[in-house]
Amino acid sequence: MLSATLYVIVCSARNRARMRLRRMREPRYLLGAIAGVAYLVFAILMRERAFVARGGPVSAAPVAATAAGFVGPYLGGVLLALLSLVSWVLPFGSGLLDFSKAETSFLYPAPVTRRQLVFYRLMRSQYAVFIGALIMALAYPSASLPARLRGLVGVWVLLMTSHVFFTATTLARSRLRQPGGWVVALPVLGWSAGAVLSVIVPLWRGASTAPLQTIPAVLDAVVAITRDGLSSWLLSPFMLLVRPVYAQSVGEFVSAIAAASGVYLLAVGWLIWADAKAPDAADATAERQVSQASTSARRYVARTAGWRLDPIGRAEMAFVWKAMLQMTRTVDRRVLLRGLLILAWMVGASMFVTRARGLVLLMGVFATWGALFSLFMAPQVMRMDLRQDLAYLELLKSWPVRGAAIIRGEMAWPVLVVTAITWLFGTLAMVLSLISTSRIPTPNRLAVWLSFLILIPAIVLAQYLMHNAVAVVFPGWVPIGASRPRGVDAVGQRLILLAANWIGLLLALTPGLLLSAGLSALLRPVVGPVILPVGAVLTSMIVVGEVWLATELLGPIYERMDITATERPD
Repeated sequence: MLSATLYVIVCSARNRARMRLRRMREPRYLLGAIAGVAYLVFAILMRERAFVARGGPVSAAPVAATAAGFVGPYLGGVLLALLSLVSWVLPFGSGLLDFSKAETSFLYPAPVTRRQLVFYRLMRSQYAVFIGALIMALAYPSASLPARLRGLVGVWVLLMTSHVFFTATTLARSRLRQPGGWVVALPVLGWSAGAVLSVIVPLWRGASTAPLQTIPAVLDAVVAITRDGLSSWLLSPFMLLVRPVYAQSVGEFVSAIAAASGVYLLAVGWLIWADAKAPDAADATAERQVSQASTSARRYVARTAGWRLDPIGRAEMAFVWKAMLQMTRTVDRRVLLRGLLILAWMVGASMFVTRARGLVLLMGVFATWGALFSLFMAPQVMRMDLRQDLAYLELLKSWPVRGAAIIRGEMAWPVLVVTAITWLFGTLAMVLSLISTSRIPTPNRLAVWLSFLILIPAIVLAQYLMHNAVAVVFPGWVPIGASRPRGVDAVGQRLILLAANWIGLLLALTPGLLLSAGLSALLRPVVGPVILPVGAVLTSMIVVGEVWLATELLGPIYERMDITATERPD
């Protein structure tokens, strides 16, 4: 079975390389490959040169590395234990034991055992995990080749163990409601819960007597708790997985990687046990792989809609109604409710915490990064617009609706959703900023945050305009379906589209920002910081006008689109 598995891996890698080289004949893939290679060169090699120019490992890097090697395994072990416990709660699965149609058709009837099939999938998954570890090792800013190799092997073992563990957790979690299901889950679940509680309980007791006011104080307390006692014993498997990454010498690395490999073998043994205890899950997976369609589709859940579409009105509202139904029938409301409860808890906790200013600052930073991520990255991810509906272009073009109205209608609902999410994070960050102490006067902070909140809809709208403009003008650049192109060329394509999106956003905001800057220079000495929200309102109005004009110009282009210009998924 080992030789057959290696043969399949080698042939698959060779065919994948041939396919990616063959598609370089298309200009978009060639440009993407150039952009992807350029990104790797400038992001990794140039970063290493800059690191060496600053002194490299000759300066203070050994001191920092020694400090990280001392506290890193403790903090990393606590984080891994927390993730292992959370994995039992979050509704996420693992694809490690999901066989493709070809694998199901050829391997299931073959004279091989289920354990050999699991071994086959473990071997096949090594390639993807190794590529991820290789990228992390290349990005590690060290001029030492042995340090990079140690980091590569250490991260590889860590990622593979995590992959195996989460797969076994998925199998054990699916058996909890069946007789005997707790036999597989209880040992590992109890160990993870005990490891986390062994840190949280002493930390809570210590904080009740001597409040921890800063984040470094919290980290120091966690390290002190995990260094000895029951916590050190319960966290030992998790810390053993992290130690190879922080090894400073060859001898230390050899002993650490041997221990981490032992933990990996334990995880593989638990996976085999959990898989043997859940044969129905394996049979269901095989049946699903055989019976599923060639292109994976979303699983819809029938729910009553609180909004009934009127028979008359603007055409854009039909697309808003369609996208709203699609989201409510494909998104689990329980996940949204959990997110809202967490945010509400953060707001409530920040109101009652008076001495722990460091924790308030930490929550404020998280909320700010959440707002920025939602503002600039959510439009890349939430594709409930024309990018998704290009798969049904022949149906859309048969409707008696103007092209400009279709584009505006496709954009409307995701703009509303992303704006609401960003407003939620931004409002939380503003509240935490106003209740914390700062050298910046409160009226100035309030004016800046209000300006940011006012600009959010315009920024989101401008980004969705760019994405839908690409879908209209260059439909071949937009991937359709659940599958996404992979490789350096695909990464380069995404980088090109991301750069074009941000350049277009900057051009859309420039007129309004220039007008706001002029008004601020003239009127701020008279009216104060209140001029900033006024300028944000004017900028938003200008962006909305630009978007309306752009959609009117894109409408005729959409109406002339050829339905064969899109790239259908394989």
